[in-house]
Amino acid sequence: MLVILALIGVGVFQWLRTSDDSPLPPIGEPPIPTEPEQPDWCPEVEVIAAPGTWESAADDDPINPTANPWSFMLSVTRPLQERYTPDEVKVWTLPYTAEFRSINSRNEMTYDASRNEGTSTLEGELRHMNDVCPATDYILTGFSQGAVIVGDIANKIGQGHGAVPAEKIRGVALVADGRREPGVGQVPGNPVAGVGAEVALEPLNLLVQPVVPGATMRGPRPGGFGELQDRTYDICAPDDSICDAPRDVGNALARAQELAAANGIHAQYATNPNVIPGTTTNAWIVDWAIDLIENDPSDLLDPPLDIPLDVTG
Repeated sequence: MLVILALIGVGVFQWLRTSDDSPLPPIGEPPIPTEPEQPDWCPEVEVIAAPGTWESAADDDPINPTANPWSFMLSVTRPLQERYTPDEVKVWTLPYTAEFRSINSRNEMTYDASRNEGTSTLEGELRHMNDVCPATDYILTGFSQGAVIVGDIANKIGQGHGAVPAEKIRGVALVADGRREPGVGQVPGNPVAGVGAEVALEPLNLLVQPVVPGATMRGPRPGGFGELQDRTYDICAPDDSICDAPRDVGNALARAQELAAANGIHAQYATNPNVIPGTTTNAWIVDWAIDLIENDPSDLLDPPLDIPLDVTG
């Protein structure tokens, strides 16, 4: 008994002395946050570009793409790669099949399968980079089918269930988005009255399948761009049948043919002066991206001062 009492006494003495030497932190004070650990090679910003139909390939090099040397997105990514080193800005171009099966191209991958492949690959890049480079921010841009992919991803991120948090996205630029809606996102330059072809043709989805099998017309994106509404720019040339389709589609089969073949206006964003006054679409995106890269992140919600905006839809 005496031995046990002695051991208890020594233990109590040591506990009291330890308590006196190492006081507990005050109750109620939160722990001091720490910055995420960022490897030295990680860029401050990654620019992700999604090419349109027939402008990419699943095995293309995302850093130096060569699948289609005339890809519209190359006129955006190349100037950025020339301006910044890879450790400053990573410029990554989505490699995906980028096809659109129609009655005129029956051997191609369906639009649904191509779009889903592109979405999965792009989200995989976002998740990978966010895991290894947690302090890196992102700029997303896409053209045509690539704009649909980027717009769908922005929709999920803006709703809070995307591949990365919304605060990691500095900006989104969509060109000829097939799910475009007036009033959803910001509109630089000339507004257009129509809607994306997927929105216009949604009520007639079954009727267009013989022309574009496997191309589901999904309509507008539920919830729009959410937290990214003020950071998403939706660019559409007037009379581009992909993004400026009339709500009253009239002949559904004819509209489906237009969707599969697009039109001359759809291929002229690099030269068309009637999209954004005083500049071309690709030049605008390059300047916009540079502004987002070089400005302080706290000012990113303000658009570039020299860019005319119309947000009325």
